[in-house]
Amino acid sequence: MGGATSLALPRAAGPHAVGCADVMVGRARQGLLFRLFYPCLRREGAERPLWIPRYEYCGGLADFVGRSRRWCAPLLSAAFGACRVPVSWNGPFKPGSARYPLIIFSHGLGAFRTVYSAVCTELASRGFVVAALEHRDHSASATYFCTAEAGEAAALREEWIPYQRVPPGQKEFHFRNKQVHQRADECVRGLQLFEDISRGKSVPNVLHGDFDLSVLQDSIDLTKVAVMGHSFGGATAVLATVKEPRFRCAVALDAWMFPLEHALYPEVSKPVLFVNTEKFQTPESVAKMKRLSSRNGETKIVTILGSVHQSQTDFTFLTGKFINRIFSMRGALNPYKGLDITSRAALAFLQRHLNLNEEFDQWDHLLEGIGDSVVAEAPFCHSSL
Repeated sequence: MGGATSLALPRAAGPHAVGCADVMVGRARQGLLFRLFYPCLRREGAERPLWIPRYEYCGGLADFVGRSRRWCAPLLSAAFGACRVPVSWNGPFKPGSARYPLIIFSHGLGAFRTVYSAVCTELASRGFVVAALEHRDHSASATYFCTAEAGEAAALREEWIPYQRVPPGQKEFHFRNKQVHQRADECVRGLQLFEDISRGKSVPNVLHGDFDLSVLQDSIDLTKVAVMGHSFGGATAVLATVKEPRFRCAVALDAWMFPLEHALYPEVSKPVLFVNTEKFQTPESVAKMKRLSSRNGETKIVTILGSVHQSQTDFTFLTGKFINRIFSMRGALNPYKGLDITSRAALAFLQRHLNLNEEFDQWDHLLEGIGDSVVAEAPFCHSSL
């Protein structure tokens, strides 16, 4: 295949060991599916979860990149189907001296719940609980939900939701705008789920994993909640702050602003951190970001030099010539340095707007575009769109 493929995800730099678990709530399309990242107790020999959770996601990725499932899905599965994430699968939750802040994370177009494991793991290692949603609006490369078989209470039947392109004859804005509203609604439902858990409501995990959601009951600070996302997920995060005022701020990684309607912008009152890459944004998209920053001095725009759109996903940590032929993974910037800048800027912003008692303000300079490989605003628009 032109060189072996591996996923060289970094180990998180924070003081907490990180666990993760898959959670599905509800037996209908209106439920939720997410991967939960959280501080956990350290344990030797802990099982590590697969990065690609099911073979079906390889088929979905083939659909998204416009390749034949017949040959591309098996090759993708062979290339990185055995890659694992350096966290503790269903690891024992670590109660904190104080409750943990919560982040709801929204993926980009063609992605799914595990594609941002590096940044989600880093945030969890710093003392956050992160719920990385898998959206059911046909924007994920693949996703599914489970329903009970008629007459068999214990049996579950899977229904898959495939990736869908814009239907012929339909304007892309109308299609994507409907999707972004569904996605933001799912983010709001994610927050509501954690509220239910905190109130002591029984929330069964349809996937019957070893992680008991009830351990979170007294462990999440629902006064300190943010929403975060990449690309389509960045726009989703902005919209979610309008739909749910309990989201105190948003972090938008290389946000794809196209799906948001113009009438929405005056309603965005919460601060947003836009962390852009050098090679993706258009002048039109940046103008929309500046429309928000001009109305709120706490909204920040920074650009990471030498980065491309995939630099903020786990794909940038994949190695191998075969993979690089299919995906445009890397820019000139070292991917580990790019992750450091992205996560540290996010942490500084989150400390400021969630009123955290941490030392993340040591990276406040990044919010002003000061530092190696980062600049303020978006001086370059070398779009890959």
